[in-house]
Amino acid sequence: MITTDFAPGSPCWLDLGAPDVPAAAAFYGAVLGWDYEPMGDGTDAEGGESRESGDSDDGGAGGEGGMFRKDGKIVAGLGKLTEEGARPAWMIYYTVTDADATTKAVEQGGGTVRVAPRDFGQWGRMAQYSDPLGGQFAVWQPGETKGFDVADAPGSLSWTELYTTDAGAAKDFYGGVFGWTFSDMELPGGGTYSLVTPAGLPEERMHGGLMEMPGEQLGLAHGKPYWHPVFAVEDCDATVARVTENGGAVQMGPEDAEGVGRLAVCLDPWRADFVVLTPTSSPSPG
Repeated sequence: MITTDFAPGSPCWLDLGAPDVPAAAAFYGAVLGWDYEPMGDGTDAEGGESRESGDSDDGGAGGEGGMFRKDGKIVAGLGKLTEEGARPAWMIYYTVTDADATTKAVEQGGGTVRVAPRDFGQWGRMAQYSDPLGGQFAVWQPGETKGFDVADAPGSLSWTELYTTDAGAAKDFYGGVFGWTFSDMELPGGGTYSLVTPAGLPEERMHGGLMEMPGEQLGLAHGKPYWHPVFAVEDCDATVARVTENGGAVQMGPEDAEGVGRLAVCLDPWRADFVVLTPTSSPSPG
C-alpha cells in the first residue's frame, strides 16, 4: 500500500503534463472529483519540469499549472505540456534521501538523466530520468514539502505500474537505483506480474508492480516502456462512465481481478493513461 510516511523508494508525488490545462482540470474534476488550484507564483514544490516524452511547465514563475485537491487535500499536480510532439502523460515521483546519489546510480545502471537534480527553494530537490529501456520516472528529495497529502484512499494514488519490454532488466535497474525487492505472481491468463516493495519494508508496504509486454502492445509510447498511476475509486463502473462522458476512452475493462478488485485502464482526452480501481480490500496491482 502507498502511504504518506514517504519511506525512501516509495511514491510521493505525481503530476500530469497536458496540452490544455483548463480542460484537463475539468476532465479530472468530473472523473475523480478533484478540485484544481492554479499556481503561478513559483511556489509549487514538486511540479515537474518535464514529462514522459516531453517538457512542461508545472506552475513555476510565469507558468501554467497548479495542484489537484480531493476534499481539500493535495493529491497531484498539473502542468502545461510544452515540448512539441510530446506525449501527454503522468509522471510518478519516488522519495529519495539524496537526488545526486540517485543520479549517479541511474547513470551506473545504464539509465539517462532527463532533468538533472535541481532545487525548488526550501521545498525540496527533484530530478527526472529514463530507465535503460526508455521508461520515464522522477525522484523527489524532500525539504519542507514531503509529497501528496493523501494516498490509498478514493480519489488518490493507490498503486504504480510499469509496462516494460524486459522485466528482468527492469528489476535489475530499479533494484540497483532504489533497492526495491520483487515478488512474482502468475497471472490467470498467463504471464508474470512482479510486485514491488521499498527496500527494507515488509510486503504489505508493496506500492507497485511491473509486467513484461511486447513493444507492439505499448503503442501509447511508441513501443517504449512506461509507468502509469492507479487511482482508487469507490465505484469503478461509475468512474468509467464519467471518463467516456467527458471525452476520455477505455483501453480495458471494467473487469474483476481476483483478490484485487474491479478495475479499468483509461485514457483522458489527450491519451494520457491511468487505471481506476475499486479494491476488494486494499488497493493492489492495476
